[in-house]
Amino acid sequence: QVQLVESGGGLVQPGGSLRLSCAASGFRFTSYTMIWVRRAPGREQEWVSSITGDGGTTNYAASVKGRFVISRDNDKDIVYLQMDNLKPEDTAVYYCAQIGRAPRGQGTQVTVSA
Repeated sequence: QVQLVESGGGLVQPGGSLRLSCAASGFRFTSYTMIWVRRAPGREQEWVSSITGDGGTTNYAASVKGRFVISRDNDKDIVYLQMDNLKPEDTAVYYCAQIGRAPRGQGTQVTVSA
């Protein structure tokens, strides 16, 4: 079955960086555009970024563009989210998912606070 395991979150000061990872299994990884979404308390789920199966096309929400970079390793079935210049408003639980499908994993908590 499909498994997506997110990791790499933590507590970081404003302006800091984190690199999230999502290990995928149970499906043909290269066949899927993968996305990152985030959920913050009291706010709706927000799409953050996406990357096509071959890694050739990426897209970003306006709120993270220029600060976050999505990538994938199709040999290891992992999708990454490099997050730089983090802001308090980036605080959320981050999930990866196959495009068009709900997140399946536990997510990873990112907290940006001084």
